[in-house]
Order: sequence, then C-alpha cells, then structure tokens
Amino acid sequence: MAYYTLFENRDQAGRQLATLLEKYRNTSALVLAIPRGGVPVGYVISRQLELPLDIVLTKKIGHPTNPEFAIGSVSADTIVLDDHPEISGQYIRDETNRIKELLKSRYRRYRRYRDDKTAPDIKGKTVILTDDGIATGNTLLATIRTLRKKEPARVVVAVPVAPLRTCEKISREADEFICPVQPDYFPGVGAFYKDFRQVSDEEVIGLLKNPGTDSL
Repeated sequence: MAYYTLFENRDQAGRQLATLLEKYRNTSALVLAIPRGGVPVGYVISRQLELPLDIVLTKKIGHPTNPEFAIGSVSADTIVLDDHPEISGQYIRDETNRIKELLKSRYRRYRRYRDDKTAPDIKGKTVILTDDGIATGNTLLATIRTLRKKEPARVVVAVPVAPLRTCEKISREADEFICPVQPDYFPGVGAFYKDFRQVSDEEVIGLLKNPGTDSL
C-alpha cells in the first residue's frame, strides 16, 4: 500500500507555499497562476503575502489515443514537445492551432472580469509562478520560456507537489524552485490531495475579482 503526503485542498497547499515564500511578502513581486487549478493556490499566496495576482495561460497537448497524457504544451508564443515519433506532424499542428485559439478566447474572458485591465508588466520584476502540481513539467516549461521573453528579474516556481525527475528539470529553468513534496513514485497530482475537485471558470473569475492586492 502506498502512502502519500496529502494536502487537504488547494487552499491548504497555497498556505504551505506562502510560508515558504515569506521573504517575498509585500515586495514588488507578483504571483502568476496557471488556470484553472493553479488559481486557488495562487490566490492564497497572494492574499497571505500581500502580492498582486494574475494569470498566465498554458495548456497541454494530449496524446491522440489518451488526451490526459501530455505530450507537450502550448502557451501564447511557445511550444514545448516531448519526442513522440509515432504522432503525426499534422496532429501536432492542428492541436497547437486549436489550443492557441482556445487560450485567446479564455484569456479575453478572464480579462473582461478584471475590468479589461491589460496583463501586468513583468519586466525587471520577480514573478512567482504557481500551479496545483506538476506532472511532466511541459506546461511549466512552456510558461517559463514565455515569461522569459518579457524580461522578468527572476522567475520563482512554487508548486505543492511534483515527481522528483520533473523537479530536476524545472530547477534547471527557474531561478528558484520551491516544491515541498517531491516523490519518486508519482501516480498523478490528484493523488496528493484529499479534495481535488475540478475548478470552474466561474471560480477562477471570482478569485481574480478579489486578489490580495490590485493587479499591477
């Protein structure tokens, strides 16, 4: 029988991360969360540390025979792919285009509920990038590389749980990496939460309306 370190829910995971990020309290840093599951985590961090909260959109490319299995990830202007020679280039192109359109639509919707505020300027600032956990790391890698193009001073990745092999990969890309639970055996992010219910767009919008401080 396997035993896991369990978080009660995303709120509790966010509180634990906020404790580990205490040195950033009330600084010029900002929290960027990956929707949808990362937003409740980021919300708690932003409230506890009195930092602005915003979102950064990235979505996985699923395997054609198993959509839940990520073979890559797409952000606004970055694609990260694993090596899967059995998958056609046409499938990758079609999925990439579909996901980009989906991200644009979702981003417009979220921004509308932030009074049409533009995305924060992160140039020269510390960015705390968070999600509710990492599996392959492709989503985080695509996000980090997208953020780097905007010239932040530092990219800090803070997540509650990720497999050890993925932690090593992310550590090489981030300026600082915080992950309290790094198991060798990793059945999935949800296995480390007692409550891992799906987060809705409406919940994301509600949290974005009431962040720790005003968005920059």
